[in-house]
Amino acid sequence: MLLVFGDSLSAGYGVAAGQGWVSLLQAKLRDQGYGFQVVNASVSGETTTGGLARLPRALKVHEPAVVVVELGANDGLRGLPLATTQSNLRQLVHDAAQGGRKVLLLGMRMPPNYGERYTTGFEAMYREVARQEHVVLLPFLLAGVADKPQLMQADGLHPNERGQPVLLDNAWPVLHPLLGQPKAR
Repeated sequence: MLLVFGDSLSAGYGVAAGQGWVSLLQAKLRDQGYGFQVVNASVSGETTTGGLARLPRALKVHEPAVVVVELGANDGLRGLPLATTQSNLRQLVHDAAQGGRKVLLLGMRMPPNYGERYTTGFEAMYREVARQEHVVLLPFLLAGVADKPQLMQADGLHPNERGQPVLLDNAWPVLHPLLGQPKAR
């Protein structure tokens, strides 16, 4: 079982069912012979605080071998204190890794209008959590997407259907090594 635990970016906000990057991941795993079932436990609007409340049940119910944590963007967009977000994120990653689970942390960045101190600190927060918890980090899930209006929805925050495969392409090189070998076909 592979659990994706995130916010609207992983929930597929604004795109047709089956077109979000997590759905595309399930298809890729199947096509490449991996036996993982993907559970998308992502909730639009989720913060790290909400994630902390939901994670224990998700881990218990789904018993994943691999957990992808994609949270923090909504904390940042709300301008929440970085220390609180970092503490929550570290606890989420720590809890996700218990029992030998493999964890991938997907990082985010804030738009420059949040100020240099906040945006720099926000980006560094993910590196620090990954370092402290010894987990794999993708520094910016939206790399190659956020700066291309043709890949973004009108809100400028969420990738459209053309941007979703790029998100998967960003995540795959760091997720793939956590999966082990595909099952024999």
